[in-house]
Amino acid sequence: MKRLFDLSVALVAAVFLAMPFLIVMLAVRLTSPGPALYWSNRVGRHNQIFRMPKFRSMRIDTPAVATHLLSDPDQWLTPIGSFLRKSSLDELPQLWSILKGDMSLVGPRPALFNQHDLIALRTEAGVHTLVPGLTGWAQVNGRDELPIPQKVQLDTQYLQQRSFLFDLRILWMTAVKVLARDGVSH
Repeated sequence: MKRLFDLSVALVAAVFLAMPFLIVMLAVRLTSPGPALYWSNRVGRHNQIFRMPKFRSMRIDTPAVATHLLSDPDQWLTPIGSFLRKSSLDELPQLWSILKGDMSLVGPRPALFNQHDLIALRTEAGVHTLVPGLTGWAQVNGRDELPIPQKVQLDTQYLQQRSFLFDLRILWMTAVKVLARDGVSH
């Protein structure tokens, strides 16, 4: 049922968001050199690597590390990068990953391939058995502001309590957080 729900919502969202998608793509291309999409190597279910698309919010020469590990993340942002991140528009292309089955609407956010501490803690807790999500329990409870052990604790709570109704609650909370731009790093 979860996969059918993911496919249905992702297909409807892709159709509904086609025009904003094209506008953002054009804006990224016009405001900075390089492709509109950035394909990131991410850790999926059972720690398998997959390629996840995002609208590019950082310069093309940015090191491939988590944003919080950059000494001055602002220096790497494109002219519209901060807006894309705060509005979560940079996440729209992940609908492709949901349609492909690499991601779900709800689950733990996919780790970067080099976030070894996060990957190890999730594996130890059994969270690696879940399909990663566009949003998750950790995202609606702190998002980018949470330390890794707390993210894993929340991911573990999701693993233990997951249900269709819990997913709906998380999706609702995500919409509220995104509209309020709550807990977003730039």
